Amino acid sequence: MSQAVPAVEPISVDEALDYILRHMAPLGSHLIPIVEALDRVLAEDIVSTADIPPFANSAMDGYAVRSQDVVSADLESPVVLRVITEVPAGAVPHRAVEPGTAARIMTGAPVPPGSDAVVPFELTSEGQDGGRQTSSEVAVYRPVGSGDNVRTAGEDIRTGQTVLIAGRVLRPPDIGVLAAMGHPQVRVVRRPRVAILATGDELVDVDQPITPGKIRNSNEYTSIALVKRYGGLPVPLGIARDTVKDLTGKIRAGLSQDVQLFLTSAGVSVGDFDVVKNVLDAEGEMHFWQVAIKPGKPLAFGSVEGVPLLGLPGNPVAAMVAFEVFARPAILKLGGHKSWQKPSVTAVLDEDVHNSGRRHYMRAQVRRETDGYHVTTRGSGVRVQGSGILSSLVWADGLVVVPEEVTFIEAGSSVDVWMLDWPESVF
Repeated sequence: MSQAVPAVEPISVDEALDYILRHMAPLGSHLIPIVEALDRVLAEDIVSTADIPPFANSAMDGYAVRSQDVVSADLESPVVLRVITEVPAGAVPHRAVEPGTAARIMTGAPVPPGSDAVVPFELTSEGQDGGRQTSSEVAVYRPVGSGDNVRTAGEDIRTGQTVLIAGRVLRPPDIGVLAAMGHPQVRVVRRPRVAILATGDELVDVDQPITPGKIRNSNEYTSIALVKRYGGLPVPLGIARDTVKDLTGKIRAGLSQDVQLFLTSAGVSVGDFDVVKNVLDAEGEMHFWQVAIKPGKPLAFGSVEGVPLLGLPGNPVAAMVAFEVFARPAILKLGGHKSWQKPSVTAVLDEDVHNSGRRHYMRAQVRRETDGYHVTTRGSGVRVQGSGILSSLVWADGLVVVPEEVTFIEAGSSVDVWMLDWPESVF
């Protein structure tokens, strides 16, 4: 294990994140069906073993012709060709197109030998008559050039072409391309299993009644949703009470389930009952437990039996902000992602903002106006940026990032905003 970061003073956000990520390594890979591969990280290059399409085919319904036969065609003097065959999609043409002849052809059908272009129905007597061709001849009213309306073999993908590169996050068209190349399965990076553990004697579960001195366990459910959003597999461990014995038992239960990351909430500040640090000291290693971030200064990082543990603050807003800043990149890196930069915009600030010397992530709402993006840190009852006001994150779609060296930002200034969501009304 590398040298631990001193914990005497809060370390910077950048230092903490860099240290956390140095302890994360992408997981191994496995084969999964392509129908389950959306948003997964590709673990190997995909090289085509065949041309796509595998043969020259018609790009539309019409007539396969020799382009030199219809070079003089126009409305006043159409070229009349003898129809020798019909080629539906999925069929194989058995007759070649010779001078003065044409083959009726459907979209996707192989182009018959001898032809080099397709005349769409609408440029023929069939299209002009508005019905199916019934005679053995067709009149062509416009010329076509060689290759017109014909998809050549390998036009889309060529044999030997690297189509998808390892590290790519698979999107719907990628799944379609895999299917087109005959890949029913694909090798992807494994999804990290993330143990989620809420701590505190004051917690009761979501379906339990509230009694004096108790609050419901919201952090566990927020963390489960966030882990899923960023590609992890949540492994809920429930609530650990404020005892070394109970917390140790929960952590050992997580280890038995082959998790790659522990994510705890609460139990990491300086109170007498904050036991996560003590358990880490006893069962593993503690690397740091304070970061110069607001909200969320009490944030622990260590490991248990080689499995990283990230201890989030107990206040729900601080826990979610700390997740976005630290846990999200860790989960993405474990899952094979190459980038974990948060999507952001530059917006004009509505009101003055003060800062206390830590990097401040302020709940905010972005809107689009004629001159660009604007953002407010107040609204829906949000007058203070308290770390316990979870409903403010329901209202917010972004986080204004105030650098630690900035103590005041005047209204009308441009600020960076991390986007938590991309509402259609704004973007």
